[in-house]
Amino acid sequence: MITTGNTVLITGGSSGIGLALAKRFLELHNKVIITGRNKEKLQRVKATFPEIITFSGDLTDQNSLDELVLFMKQKHVDLNILINNAAVQYNYNFVEEPELTYKINYEVATNITAPIQLTGLLLPLLLKNKNSAIVNVSSGLFMAPKKSASVYCASKSAIHSFSKTLRYQLKHTDTKVFEIIPALVDTPMTAGRNTSKISPEQLTDEFFRNFKKDRFESYIGKTKLLKYISRLSPKLADSLMKNK
Repeated sequence: MITTGNTVLITGGSSGIGLALAKRFLELHNKVIITGRNKEKLQRVKATFPEIITFSGDLTDQNSLDELVLFMKQKHVDLNILINNAAVQYNYNFVEEPELTYKINYEVATNITAPIQLTGLLLPLLLKNKNSAIVNVSSGLFMAPKKSASVYCASKSAIHSFSKTLRYQLKHTDTKVFEIIPALVDTPMTAGRNTSKISPEQLTDEFFRNFKKDRFESYIGKTKLLKYISRLSPKLADSLMKNK
């Protein structure tokens, strides 16, 4: 992939992985558009990086999703890289959770429905433009899930499967499908967890090395080891990860 001169849309771009990717693409002289639910966070990013274009909206809301698609079709028809990064993770036990239905619905909508719909709706733009790509952020937890985040792990398994099947469908086009498969990253979503984390900048460094070389699956940090263990001994991988 060519990493300069692109028009890049990053969902969940106001912090964490999304913001680190946005900054790197900006440094490499790309046009960068980010989305986010929190207007204040977006305003802070805009104040620091005036060149970044922001779009405020919760993509689980169909109106917001449709508005984003219209915004891209009207204002940024040169879109050639879509990064589906926005996600939410709730840790809960099905037996004890009082807000079970809400949490299930919101995780599924944020982590599966929104990125898949957005990809489908923006695909006509991507197919028209050169050097085009879809980048989905999944998780090493699709290989070996943890018991406290059942729906989150299932959603990342779905994104991994979606990335592979979409790659099959687009094989004979010029649009490539990439997947970022990170270990635990130091982001607002993982605040309070004391286990070892990698920084969003470390993730970005590793991803860009693979992105430039058209390596479609970027196993980041300890997920490289987890991939090896899960192939060698799935039971061992499960035992290592289930209580994380």
